Amino acid sequence: MSEHTRTQSSELIPASRMAMWWVLAGEAVIFGGLIASYLLLRMRHSEWSAYASHTVEWAGIVNTSVLLTSSYLVVLAHHAAHQGDYKKASRWLGITVLCGLVFLCIKSYEYSHEIAHGFTPTANLFWSFYFAMTGLHGLHVIAGMIALGWVALRVRKGENPQRVEYAGMYWHLVDIVWIFLFPLLYLSS
Repeated sequence: MSEHTRTQSSELIPASRMAMWWVLAGEAVIFGGLIASYLLLRMRHSEWSAYASHTVEWAGIVNTSVLLTSSYLVVLAHHAAHQGDYKKASRWLGITVLCGLVFLCIKSYEYSHEIAHGFTPTANLFWSFYFAMTGLHGLHVIAGMIALGWVALRVRKGENPQRVEYAGMYWHLVDIVWIFLFPLLYLSS
């Protein structure tokens, strides 16, 4: 099979871009199912608002800012790669990886704070969902950091600059998922 797939309008789409869209669709189904389940249960459990008030809201706000900033940095990396400035693209991706690390450090602080106050995955169903959704998201942050770091090293050498776009698409998904998780899990009303 060729590297491209044909669309009905006879335009060529790189198979790697199409594969990335399939990966993103699968991830959207996974997170969509978790979020839909959470919402259905939250409608039946009004006490979950009180539980959400025990999350570390300022940390969620900072993490939201960090991820939004990191998505902008990925856009800058994609633009630099498209312009042929591979060192700059690599640098922007490296800074994005550092943003991911900041996100994970803040999330670790949150987890330790919540667990120290008795809010564990086994405390009740709200906390089970909280740790499942934020933990799964955290794993996706780690996967995104690995992908971005690997692409940054390769693109610095001028290899496969189109992968900046694909890794960036994945990182944007990580950001979009957080945009849904933050208000659902942190805001009590």
